[in-house]
Amino acid sequence: AYYRQGNYPAALGEFLKSEKLYPSDPFLQNDLGLTYMAMEKMDLAVKHFQKAIEIKPDYAPAINNLGTAYLNKKEWDTAIRYFKEVSENLLYATPHFAFSNLGWAYYNKKEYKLAEKFYLKALEIKPEFIKARVGLGKTYTAMGRSSEAVTTLEKAVQDYPRWGQLYFDLAQAYTLSGEYEKALEAYEKVAEFSPDSALSREAEREARKIMRFRK
Repeated sequence: AYYRQGNYPAALGEFLKSEKLYPSDPFLQNDLGLTYMAMEKMDLAVKHFQKAIEIKPDYAPAINNLGTAYLNKKEWDTAIRYFKEVSENLLYATPHFAFSNLGWAYYNKKEYKLAEKFYLKALEIKPEFIKARVGLGKTYTAMGRSSEAVTTLEKAVQDYPRWGQLYFDLAQAYTLSGEYEKALEAYEKVAEFSPDSALSREAEREARKIMRFRK
């Protein structure tokens, strides 16, 4: 309950009490890993996800979470190894998570064709999975495929119309396609839905670049 409320220190305290009683519970070790990851303590998260897998080697969610911790550590190749392992587990109920995470890892390695491949795989399984749709749109932008980027991100915005980061990504796609008015409107939406944030300040800088370019 504390974890779901976002009260991670309180959650950690309760999980650590439980660990004294049940140190060999893989689900508890996974919960500890998730809590440390939420607290941005990635090395400790890795330790507990690994312990969960040592206790229960076929525990697919813990393997995926271990890959996510390595994503956060920017250790892309290690993350890819774990995501590939879990994506091949036929008993894993949510493989679209692993495929989307593979997409993000390859995106950060600038291997955009592979990123596209895995984002599309995730969307084949769960077409409404927003994380994969946004990742695919960003990948198309990075590849210079502006029309596909715009179409993909416009669909994402329709589904999540109050998410500042989405408007920022869409604005970049509009800029790539030369649709500067739409880009400026999207950057304004960033300020509306993510006010007083680093993202809104970055959006303001990008908008000023467009206005200088058009003068």
